[in-house]
Amino acid sequence: MNPFSLGVLGIIVFLVLLMLRMPIAYAMALVGFTGFALLSSASASFSMVAKEIFNTFSSYSLSVIAMFVWMGFLAFYSGIGTRLYVFAYKLMGHLPGGLAVATQLACGIFGAICGSNTATAATMGAIALPEMEKYQYDTSLATASIAAGGVLGVLIPPSVIFIVYGMATEQSIGELFMAGIIPGILLMLAYIATILFLTLRNPALGPAGPKASWKERASSLRGGLFEVLVVFALSIGGLFAGWFTPTEAGAVGAAGVLAVSLLGKHLDWTGFKKSLYDTTRTTAMIMLMIAGAMIFGRFMAISRIPFELASWAGSLPLPPFAIVGVILLIYLVLGCFIDALALILLTIPIFYPVVVKTLGYDPIWFGVIVVMVVAMGVITPPVGMNVYIIKGVAPDVPLEVIFRGIWPFLLAIIFSLIILIAFPSIATFLPHLLHGV
Repeated sequence: MNPFSLGVLGIIVFLVLLMLRMPIAYAMALVGFTGFALLSSASASFSMVAKEIFNTFSSYSLSVIAMFVWMGFLAFYSGIGTRLYVFAYKLMGHLPGGLAVATQLACGIFGAICGSNTATAATMGAIALPEMEKYQYDTSLATASIAAGGVLGVLIPPSVIFIVYGMATEQSIGELFMAGIIPGILLMLAYIATILFLTLRNPALGPAGPKASWKERASSLRGGLFEVLVVFALSIGGLFAGWFTPTEAGAVGAAGVLAVSLLGKHLDWTGFKKSLYDTTRTTAMIMLMIAGAMIFGRFMAISRIPFELASWAGSLPLPPFAIVGVILLIYLVLGCFIDALALILLTIPIFYPVVVKTLGYDPIWFGVIVVMVVAMGVITPPVGMNVYIIKGVAPDVPLEVIFRGIWPFLLAIIFSLIILIAFPSIATFLPHLLHGV
């Protein structure tokens, strides 16, 4: 069997292993090890696996993941999400569908501190859903708006998926973070516009709440929330300004959130221990997935699939944007079945050379587009991780009710994608500004 055919067979076997519910990291590592051994030798494959695992777990640059993940869990266990939601509700709760609108603002800010779509959805689900039920919001709108809002956690920096994309493609994490800011705000505004459109057409879906005074809005920033926002601005702003490396920026953010939470007595010993435990578990899971993806990527490289695919794409009688459209459609379909982080690690060795090296697209722009597309997978059936998280928060709500409310928000994401494809500078403006381009 020639290398290309073996590579295609390896991808099929990998998908079969996923359907058999083998952990993604193990499936990638097993297929990568076996394929590499068949195309070279068993001893070379063993050596490659040992090297990739050691390099991944000893990499200083990957320590940035642990720092930002811990920052997110400290924010989670110190109750920052609750205070953010109160602030957002005081600010925007008087609008039609105000609670759902406030949820989007709170998700955007909390996602900026946390960097995780699942943690954002879980936190806001536990806080916002009871409030929406109290004001008799439509169940489908209430649950879907929270699940969709969690997507903001992977787009607005810091984002673990951006970090992994940057490591896999050797792009600047700082530039990727900067590139995600305006698209993240664009998506949040698209969500808010969607909610306003739905509730203006049918006010019963989301009644407006009472209007808070400016004094009440200002007072809602107390309790350490303002200080946390300052810490976040220092961490990410220092990264953009070149004061910190990504790892140092994550360390500054985590230390700052820890200090503010302890001084404000918002974090107890139990919460602190849980933040360390969850950070260790999550970081180990991500690192293992990266190691598995590196092993799988070595197999893909030796099978020549990326090179053959790049050659094939370059010879197609189609404009470059049409080829990118087909690739994004593949991402969208795969995202319905594969976790967003795993999908990035799995497909980057295949599609990145095609889009960036053959078609000549900006790698930072492509990173933003890919993150947004794969993020759609966390709210689409059958995987829809955010939807299942909201189902866990509201066990009495049927899954089909949540998924029914998701469709308007999916259209908002698609609209945002079209805007980003039509105007790439929306994503590249800030990174280019940083370098004076």
